[in-house]
Amino acid sequence: MTFCIGIKVRDGVVALADTRIVRGSEQSNKQKLAEFQHNGQSLFTMTSGLRSVRDKAIIYLDESLRNDEQASSQQNSQSVDRLYQLVNRFGEQLRRVKAEDGDALQSTNHKFNSHAIIGGRLSADVGPQLFYVYPEGNWIEAAEDSPYFVIGRTYYGKPILDRLLTFETPLRSAIGLALLAFDATRASVTDVDYPLDVAVLSNHAQFPTFRRYTESDLTAATTWWSNTLLNSLNEMPMDWANDLTNPT
Repeated sequence: MTFCIGIKVRDGVVALADTRIVRGSEQSNKQKLAEFQHNGQSLFTMTSGLRSVRDKAIIYLDESLRNDEQASSQQNSQSVDRLYQLVNRFGEQLRRVKAEDGDALQSTNHKFNSHAIIGGRLSADVGPQLFYVYPEGNWIEAAEDSPYFVIGRTYYGKPILDRLLTFETPLRSAIGLALLAFDATRASVTDVDYPLDVAVLSNHAQFPTFRRYTESDLTAATTWWSNTLLNSLNEMPMDWANDLTNPT
């Protein structure tokens, strides 16, 4: 499976993805958070579902954008200088891949289930942007009342995000919440694991910063969180349960 999360807060955007790949009894690591270049700008993409669909759609997208550059001197060329326009192109390529490969995949009981999170900023964007793209090629944008997207293993990390994350959360805290959402997921499943890839684009930066972290890199943070939860449980007001633990 996979765990990919994108967060947009007032100060910027955060992306985090695990790298665990499970095929039957085999385990390996593959990059799921990838950098994508367009017109000197750096973006990021994260996908769940069949990797073959993702790779083909990305190659088609790159080809489409390169064709634009070659036709830039023509009057009918279409400039892609906002991220939503690039996301539209990606959706078009997803539909193209489905038209080409959908029947063949279905004949072998494979679902066309490629979900994607795309983030970054192009030259005409006023700030960092974040989009969720469905397998059908349509998309939604992160907003103040819905500041995050998760694809893959979506359930385990949601409680902490829904409790603590808002659009006003500082960017540094949003990075921490992305890690804790991953940590909650990893604690409950076996097909989500380190290393982690992280990208951060603040409002004041031109390009995202990409980093990879191993389990040992983040042990201090995750151990602190586990100990904090345990201590909080021990300090929880429990007078309401006296009748349950000390029956008369």
